[in-house]
Amino acid sequence: MEKQGFVRLHYDLSFATMQECKVIEIGCGEWGFRNLPMHEHFEIARDFDFKWLEFGIGGDQTGRLSEFPEPDEIAEFKALNEEFGIATPFCCIENDFTLADENDHLEVLEKSKKQIQAAADCGAKQVRLFAGFTPVEKVSSEIWDRMIKAFWDADQLCEGLGLTIAIETHGGITFDEDESAHHFNSVSTDPESLTRLMEQLPPRVGFNYDPGNIKAVRPEDKNCCLEFINDRINYCHLKDWTRKGEGWVAVAIGDDDLDYGPLFENMKYDGVCLIEYEPLHDSREGIRRSLDYLQRIEEGSQVLKFQR
Repeated sequence: MEKQGFVRLHYDLSFATMQECKVIEIGCGEWGFRNLPMHEHFEIARDFDFKWLEFGIGGDQTGRLSEFPEPDEIAEFKALNEEFGIATPFCCIENDFTLADENDHLEVLEKSKKQIQAAADCGAKQVRLFAGFTPVEKVSSEIWDRMIKAFWDADQLCEGLGLTIAIETHGGITFDEDESAHHFNSVSTDPESLTRLMEQLPPRVGFNYDPGNIKAVRPEDKNCCLEFINDRINYCHLKDWTRKGEGWVAVAIGDDDLDYGPLFENMKYDGVCLIEYEPLHDSREGIRRSLDYLQRIEEGSQVLKFQR
């Protein structure tokens, strides 16, 4: 399967080089700003000339809107759009639809629905959700069916609100004492499960393609599962991970060995790709390195062009 996938992607790349220029819009993700006041998110985005900025709701983070934002908080957030002239159509929500306990699952679903409504009130057009973080081998048929139903329920709400859902490709994570991360397969990083999701999810539900997250689970997969979900990518995060001891730490694209050039050239998604630089101590430097890497890709490609 891996070898066949690589051959297909290599063939597509040869074909892509004969095509006209592919212009990719670049925006700014929010997770690296989780400890910063919201106003500072917009300031950093402005300083890098980004026109697109992601935001988050819930998760008890300083840099996100509260779990259930009140009208005044939403109005203050929307005022930042006007002040800075930066659009925020992308909203991140924390959830896990693979919990073993049914009551816990239903509680998460209801919370997610309330936050989806808040995202719409904030002007979002897409919501990033997770499938869940249960190890894929522990996802029973009962858990799987509940998860699929949850996405059908959430999509029905989103359709009425003018939103679409993007499921992030994200494995489960445990951390060592040195803060390095160990990633394991969830249903959104396992190829077989991704194929099943493609077949069973509502047609409007897509994927937030995060190649870095897949690399950290499946470092041997240079295609980062692109061939399994390419038709349904509707959102994209850009980052990489590098080894630290037996685990991984998040870094900027270009800091390690994940080659984004072929992925960009073969990805069917033509929307905004968001730089998600996760470390907290050097946000601006990490964004700058990411942009420099994209510039190097552009200079070495006959196909790709990036713009903010």
